[in-house]
Amino acid sequence: MSYPCIKVTLNNLSYYIELDQLTRYRDINQLGHRWLTALKKNLKNKLVLEKNFCFLGFADSKRDLTFLCNEVNKTVTKINEFNFNPPYPKLKTFTNEDFQYSDKLPIGGTTEGLEHTKPGLRLKHDAPNLLHRYFEDLQGTAWNLSTWYKQADNDTKYAIRQLNILCHEIESWVISYRKKRYEPEWIRPSQITTFLNAPRYDLHDEDFEFFKHNRYDRVLGGVYLHWSQVGKTLIEVFRDEGGGKLDEATCSAINHQKYYSGEFDIDWGQTITEEMDNYKNWLKENNYDWKDPKLSLGYIKLGQVNLKRSFGTDDFLKIYEILSNNLNISKIEVLDSENISEEYPYTLNDKNWQQIQMNSLKRGYESYSLR
Repeated sequence: MSYPCIKVTLNNLSYYIELDQLTRYRDINQLGHRWLTALKKNLKNKLVLEKNFCFLGFADSKRDLTFLCNEVNKTVTKINEFNFNPPYPKLKTFTNEDFQYSDKLPIGGTTEGLEHTKPGLRLKHDAPNLLHRYFEDLQGTAWNLSTWYKQADNDTKYAIRQLNILCHEIESWVISYRKKRYEPEWIRPSQITTFLNAPRYDLHDEDFEFFKHNRYDRVLGGVYLHWSQVGKTLIEVFRDEGGGKLDEATCSAINHQKYYSGEFDIDWGQTITEEMDNYKNWLKENNYDWKDPKLSLGYIKLGQVNLKRSFGTDDFLKIYEILSNNLNISKIEVLDSENISEEYPYTLNDKNWQQIQMNSLKRGYESYSLR
């Protein structure tokens, strides 16, 4: 049987996503084909690819903590300049030290619960949590936009969006940079392939069972359904809060996935099987049922990058080095009975890349690829 294939072209190479995963489980092909139809629609409609929220967790990227912190402060300044009614408290500016512990402190791996003994270069959670809280307050949700977001001008709406994007990019970079210092084979880079104003669709009741098939396991080159809504997942809260008891404010930020879109994520880290016992216990303590499919506890796997065909190797460190020198998508093609492709000529080196995004977002600003 011939399966659809997606060809993604970077600067100097292409990689191939095979979608035979769509038939692995009974009826997953129904979700998979709906997702593929949505992707084709994004390409046909020439939606703008969101390149500044694409390659995350690449420790060698030029978009390092100093760069990203500077971008956050530009965004904060823009938001603080707008006169909201009622007023929103002025956002604080940030330094590198707000997000990351010093490299003068001990660096290395520890057993769970003893992370404080080797805090060097670890992520400080308070600053990204604050950034995300700013974003949640100012944006609201797709189904209940905030008063502040509705009155903001286009430039301010765009800046509010960047709070969320930069928050996640900083978290990913800090975690990967620390890993590179003592355990480079376990860096966890990823690719978030989103389009501005991409339509979202309700997951069908039967789709939720597929979260249970894969759970949180990840495969090098695995392709997964994108999280296409605003809010934090339970696994993110568990990791950020250190497994503590949830309070009302934290609970209000939690979302369970209910949408899909023609967007996708790729895990470029080593294959890993997650140990879930502590997470399961935490869920139970906070009155969540691990077996409830509507909690969307996991990632739905849609396909797999053919590593040997794409890179000539399945060695993680070699693939990481190749990708690190090609962090720009220039073309996406769906190869099946109806070949569809779209080119993405703008890069983050272009002076007008932000204006290209803002022009696209003017059509709605309720973007369908927010996390």
